[in-house]
Amino acid sequence: MYIPSQFDESRPEVLHALLRAHPLGTLVTLGASGLNANHIPFEFDAEQSTLRAHIARANPLWKDFSPEVEALVVFQGAQSYISPGWYPTKEEDGRAVPTYNYMVAHAYGPLRVIDDAEWIRAQVQRLSERHETGQARPWKITDAPADYIDKLLKALVGIEIPVTKLAGKWKVSQNQPAANREGVVRGLREQGGDAALAMAAAVASHGRD
Repeated sequence: MYIPSQFDESRPEVLHALLRAHPLGTLVTLGASGLNANHIPFEFDAEQSTLRAHIARANPLWKDFSPEVEALVVFQGAQSYISPGWYPTKEEDGRAVPTYNYMVAHAYGPLRVIDDAEWIRAQVQRLSERHETGQARPWKITDAPADYIDKLLKALVGIEIPVTKLAGKWKVSQNQPAANREGVVRGLREQGGDAALAMAAAVASHGRD
């Protein structure tokens, strides 16, 4: 990933927060026919710096990957189109063009396959418990009949990626003067929506650094 110095984000706590807030990762591997991409919800263990997930046994990924080539998982955070009309400097000299702001984290590491029913059960349980938090009646794996769960688990395979490198790119208008950053924050807040408001907060936060 190309990361100009002003957009480099290397603080572990910031990158870990993005992985937790946006757990759906794009897993890129090299197989017999070339590059392969799968979209998978991961859980991240910060203490062991490890990503864990499960995939369908019918997915050829767990058999068709190059173990000597590290896997890449891309996590996408907030993203927003940035209009040059939000820049006060545009009115001064017209030197402004559209751009796109985004926050991404790239995790690299060797892919391990775990074909173990108890490991997969525990991973599914942790993942569901995390995402069910906040529900009026949180679903638990024990809510479903045991034989039904056992059958489903047999159709899954676990994967684990010990993270050897974690890179982040935060393109949040750091290359703009303060007046333009303030204009971007105003424009995004007026636009509204979760993604725009998250980006507005990121731009405002980096403007105070």
